Amino acid sequence: MTTDGSNTFTSLQATPAAPVAEFPAPLPGDLAACHALIRELLEAQRDKDHLIAGMQHQLDQLLRRVFGRSAEKIDPNQLALFEKMLAELAPSAPTAPAPVPSAPATAASQPNGHGRRRLPAELERRPVIFDVPEAEKPCPCCGTLRVHIGDEISEKLDFQPAKLFVRQEIRRKYVCQACTAAAAETGPQIVAAEKPLSPIEKGLAAPGLLAYVIVSKYSDHLPLHRLERILERHDIQIRRSTTCDWMAACAEALRPLYNLMVREVLQSRVLHTDDTPVDVLDREVPGTTKTGRFWVYAGDEDHRQTVFDYTPSRSRDGPLKFLDGWGQDRPVFLQADAFGGYDGIYRGEAGGTVTEVACHAHARRKHYDARTSDAVTSTQALAYIRLLYDVEDQAKALAAGEEDPNARRKKLVAERLRLRQELSVPRLAQYKAWLESCQAAHGGPVLPKSPMGQAIAYTLNQWEALCVYTTDGELEIDNNISERTLRRIGTGRANWTFLGSDNGGSTAAVLFTFVATCERHRVNPYEYLRDVLTRIAGHPMNHLAELLPDRWQPAPTPASA
Repeated sequence: MTTDGSNTFTSLQATPAAPVAEFPAPLPGDLAACHALIRELLEAQRDKDHLIAGMQHQLDQLLRRVFGRSAEKIDPNQLALFEKMLAELAPSAPTAPAPVPSAPATAASQPNGHGRRRLPAELERRPVIFDVPEAEKPCPCCGTLRVHIGDEISEKLDFQPAKLFVRQEIRRKYVCQACTAAAAETGPQIVAAEKPLSPIEKGLAAPGLLAYVIVSKYSDHLPLHRLERILERHDIQIRRSTTCDWMAACAEALRPLYNLMVREVLQSRVLHTDDTPVDVLDREVPGTTKTGRFWVYAGDEDHRQTVFDYTPSRSRDGPLKFLDGWGQDRPVFLQADAFGGYDGIYRGEAGGTVTEVACHAHARRKHYDARTSDAVTSTQALAYIRLLYDVEDQAKALAAGEEDPNARRKKLVAERLRLRQELSVPRLAQYKAWLESCQAAHGGPVLPKSPMGQAIAYTLNQWEALCVYTTDGELEIDNNISERTLRRIGTGRANWTFLGSDNGGSTAAVLFTFVATCERHRVNPYEYLRDVLTRIAGHPMNHLAELLPDRWQPAPTPASA
């Protein structure tokens, strides 16, 4: 594996192990010559073992990526081997206060309970009455008609498939009959109701259908050709090229609001970012694809917008352009992976003072991937990292007692900073000393080009940035926020496989932004988009912030004719 994390066999094949010579009989007779021969054979065998171990490691990684699970779990029995070390390093860890005993929670209030949950009260109830047959209503003893004394009600969740309907937009017109005769020459004075602007003027699709297509593709990951077949089941023939044009028109209509979200994200003091590749049809070479990139920028707790950006390549121009001027008025923090394209931002080329915050999850992944070639060293590294995450869990436990979300967040920030300074800083110093002791340059057993050696080198190269999180309670220990957000791209990529063009990438970035931000604020993306697409064309620009997902209030439903 190369230092940038790519899985290739090039470096291994370029430096093959020295072949073992075939010695014809007779073999050397003197002892010194035999010892020299044995040493040469052992050296060749050691080189071969290293080559096999490295190739086996790469093969295991490739097989795990294709067929294995993505969860980075390790056998707890292996961590038990380092139980003594964990106990020695964490003797002074403060324990969270014991929870105050409370009344036992009911089945409905237990989020992870195993009982059947009560159905939401806001769902429509459609009664289906099962009555006793008329012949059984008279009493068999005396013949008197039985009296209805009550009902036994049980509830089952049912489903009605979605259906299309034609929305008739009726503009009522009025005329003054008294003035009609007098206005014979100029014509009657007629007034008609104004029709609200549409996101696609003279288009067939109403906002409800547009919102359905957006959510289906960018949240539920249904390609447009599948949506084409779904609409065919309703006897509606709409080609995917048409729905593709709809998506582009919706993105254009929503772009002013998207630009406002970008500006708000850039007001964040702490920003999380990551990127992922996507195949794009290459118009210059028909039948082939090129690689584009989706970037995500997740704002901090005071600016909770999640913005996607698309670039035709992974060049440094993408983040440099997006973050241009960020941090000019105050120091800010950018949490990302070790991609070299961010280096210019940290050097101030984007015009701001930006501090790099590295990701311990990335470093942990390097050590985890090396477990197949050096299980003992890998497990011990994971044990050190586990201690750092234990501190984060302790801070969360101490802040969990606050009922008010703002008070809980403030306490979490304060407890993080305190515990990190008390516990994480000394543990990081011990962790670094152990990493250096493992390196062959310091007399340790780990060779530089081995998977474990590369994991250690990656961690030490990022060490200063890996320690920045301990200086501020607002910072996270890892960049999992943006990685989790990018999973929607990976899931969608497995379904729609590629983008049709770079313009399609820009359209997808806008629509992914709204879907992801809605889900971050637990807003129904369909209801939000249907309402916003109805209103945005005629909404005042100076009140555009009212339509952001975290501030959105649905408009009153107009009365039907």
